[in-house]
Amino acid sequence: MKTYAGSDLRNVAVVGHAHSGKTTLISGILKTAKMPATSSRFENGASVTAYDEEEISRGMTMSNAAAFAEWNGTKVNLLDTPGFHMFVHEGRAAMLPVETAVVVVNAQHGIESVTDRVWNFAAEVNLPRVILIDQVDHPKADSRTGRMEMLEAMRERWGRQVVPVQLPIVDQQGFHGVVDLVTMEAFFYTPNGDGRGTVGAIPHMMENDAKTAHEALIELVAEGKDELMEEFFAVGTIPEDHLISALHEAIREDRIFPVLYASGLRNVGTDHLLDFLKVYAPSPQERPAFTARPAGKQSGNGSGPAADDQTIARKVNDTDPTTLYVYKTMVDPFAGRISFFKVISGCVRTDASVENYNRGDNERLAHLAIMQGRQLVEVPELHAGDLGAVAKLRVTQTGDTLGAKGHEVLIDPVSVPEPAMTYAIEPKSRADEDKLAPALHKLMEEDLLLRFYRDPQTNEFLLAGAGQLHIETVVSRLRRRFHTEVTLKSPKIPYRETVRTQATGHGRHKKQTGGHGQFGDCKIRIEPLPRGSGFEFVNDIFGGVIPRQFVPAVEKGVQESAARGYLAGYPVVDFRAVVYDGSYHEVDSNELSFKMAGRAAFRACMEQAKPALLEPVMRVEIEGPDEFAGAIIGDLNSRRGRVQGMESAGMGTVVRALVPLAEMLSYGMTLTSMTQGRGSFRMEMDHYDFVPPAISEKIAAGAKRHVEDAEE
Repeated sequence: MKTYAGSDLRNVAVVGHAHSGKTTLISGILKTAKMPATSSRFENGASVTAYDEEEISRGMTMSNAAAFAEWNGTKVNLLDTPGFHMFVHEGRAAMLPVETAVVVVNAQHGIESVTDRVWNFAAEVNLPRVILIDQVDHPKADSRTGRMEMLEAMRERWGRQVVPVQLPIVDQQGFHGVVDLVTMEAFFYTPNGDGRGTVGAIPHMMENDAKTAHEALIELVAEGKDELMEEFFAVGTIPEDHLISALHEAIREDRIFPVLYASGLRNVGTDHLLDFLKVYAPSPQERPAFTARPAGKQSGNGSGPAADDQTIARKVNDTDPTTLYVYKTMVDPFAGRISFFKVISGCVRTDASVENYNRGDNERLAHLAIMQGRQLVEVPELHAGDLGAVAKLRVTQTGDTLGAKGHEVLIDPVSVPEPAMTYAIEPKSRADEDKLAPALHKLMEEDLLLRFYRDPQTNEFLLAGAGQLHIETVVSRLRRRFHTEVTLKSPKIPYRETVRTQATGHGRHKKQTGGHGQFGDCKIRIEPLPRGSGFEFVNDIFGGVIPRQFVPAVEKGVQESAARGYLAGYPVVDFRAVVYDGSYHEVDSNELSFKMAGRAAFRACMEQAKPALLEPVMRVEIEGPDEFAGAIIGDLNSRRGRVQGMESAGMGTVVRALVPLAEMLSYGMTLTSMTQGRGSFRMEMDHYDFVPPAISEKIAAGAKRHVEDAEE
């Protein structure tokens, strides 16, 4: 396998809404480039980048996958990303190791919810974007009027920088070619062929449209560049070689978002897309330097840039110290853990020894490789800017930075949202119980959004993810990969309890047996704090009425009692506890006595503090066709939702609302039914709010019955 210098590399994330054609497009690209074992398409059940059994059975991409195409002396690394809203965080993660995002827009549906989200992800990191209109060959998408309306919708949404660099050739034969608006040539294809077009003259019926579009492209490229504007006004155009270099620069600087047309399914225009990426997409060496921080220095929130100006620039070149960033982990049943990485700087070779800066341990890069789907293709070395993979690293996880010893830096990982839904998970047998934790930890290495833990209140195993489909996928993988059978129970709503007013309480623990007894006595005051403040403890003891060494025991007693709850067994949060008085016995007092006294004092306070239940309220964003907007809003109102606003998005409407999590557990199925399968939604935690009294009483009564049943 040939190795490539950074200037001959193009790293591309293929992003877009679900079923926009991303995976099929990549299959077409690989077929056009004559890469081996690339003939299958996703519609047939599998493809190079959709090889997971769950992805095949469900017909959707669920995690990032890597492939590469060698094209006219350039290697194009392709990251296939999920488009379903529950897995879109993978698309965000794919933005870090690439220099270009190809945003695939379905010609039938235009801009959809995830299309807009991945566009915004790319905008946040100033990633150059190329827009590809796919499935132009579909009967519903072949009208000139429809294409113009879509172009205007994209300009309205993303700015006037959206400009075609191609026009599709659509006639009685369907979509079978493109007009290059830079070279003013036409490329004609045989649908379902080898993907390689033949050059010809622009069809007569398109000459005027092509000329108008060519002039619009030139004007936008020249805008803001004095030398180009002078040349344009002097001769009325820009020479082709000047236009090519200027367009490359404009794309790199995010001043232009070019629009191309293709059909991945029928393999039309894929060679021209490869040519375009080779000529116009920035190479890794052209991207701004990575910002790193010294190893061991935490950023402000653990995931963002360093809290002060102590940062280190890592340019993508072979001469700086070796730095690798691990952007994905895959657990293969045969090869074991496979770590996907980007070579940020330096040149790395097979059998190299590197240090894991996050873990403080050494790793050996045996059998260096690049990924073609799930296949490892071994290479002797990788230059700065390339994407590689290595199997069986001992301690390395996703988000880690590796490199040369003595040059320790950390690249901050991409942040992932918090899980939106939690289920109780129960092994079906003792053998399944033994296998459950190891299997789930392997899946968690692949999916950073997944959480698995034991509820300290109920001792149940809890599995948290982005939504019902996400959790069901994990359960299916447990069965398929690890032969572990589990049962999902009703989702657990993470209610909390709090206090509405200030209250005081007195707790005394006194026990006398033979010998030393137990004595602890304290008075505490609790008062509410703003939502999200958690718990505070204040020592307001004067005069030594409680010895200093026993005060932490009072705090521990309050915390333990708060964790058990008061109304319905949920943790009490957002309050301050102040210990202000008490007494002790010189012989009988000890830490246990004061911990028990703290518990009793807290319970006494809760009787007077007007305790109340809190419920998680989700920030929900629903997208659906315009005709269903009224039904969506009416349904949200019935779920105690508060609509925050609505706006047009392409050919649909986006409704934003705040809705209690308890009302959203079955929303996915309801939305599918309500919008005839054309709606989608996403939600994330926003805040906690008070539960209405009638509902709170039912929850408390249910919790009381549960306790009584357990005691029997």
